[in-house]
Amino acid sequence: MTEALPYTAPPRSTFWQKLGPGGLASFLLAAGGSLLLLGLPVGWRLRRVLREATGDPLEPADAILVLGRRLQADRPTVVFEARLAHAADLWRRGLAPRILVAGGITGGASRSEAEAGRAWLLEHGLPAGSVQTEDQSQHTLENLFLLRQTLREEGCHQVILVSDGLHLARAGALAKGLGLEVRCSAAPGCPPTPGSLAWYRRAVVEAFFLHWYHTGLAYSRAIRSRRQLERVT
Repeated sequence: MTEALPYTAPPRSTFWQKLGPGGLASFLLAAGGSLLLLGLPVGWRLRRVLREATGDPLEPADAILVLGRRLQADRPTVVFEARLAHAADLWRRGLAPRILVAGGITGGASRSEAEAGRAWLLEHGLPAGSVQTEDQSQHTLENLFLLRQTLREEGCHQVILVSDGLHLARAGALAKGLGLEVRCSAAPGCPPTPGSLAWYRRAVVEAFFLHWYHTGLAYSRAIRSRRQLERVT
């Protein structure tokens, strides 16, 4: 009998479709635990989100990975453009020989986030041979999960992971959980403005998502679900 492949969400997935096996259960556990403990788990993770928002010290790597972002009118948003511009700057500084752009078709877009990101980089002077894409993933975990095999096959051991600062704690945790060796780099100029109400609100959301990830990981291990663990380890 053919072994089932780890779940990946279909293009233009809804929030609930993206959850996959065990996703709803882990979401309810994370939300319920936060409420019962008066928000303390989220507050604990918030410290990490804020601490890691500036990124890691950078060293030369095998590749730069830009995490995707939902498009607007088939074009990168301001946040996605900031990520791409930062990746291009790192490439020009010689920190890695190529850029990987991740992201499938999401929302109402007619092309993938990766395709739009690659087009933006080429428009801004990067040579075509220096940019690769992963165009099937629907969210951050799948960005990393679907690229992992490619990175290993091509001998990429060290990766600079580019995103906006508040996203780095979660993205870094997911990458390390999948066994990837990453250094996180924050793209400057991404809205919302640091210190603003919107910035702190986004930080709290990221803290909950990080808490949810760790809750889901513990839940999957507790019930010994191989299929759930294959998506995150």
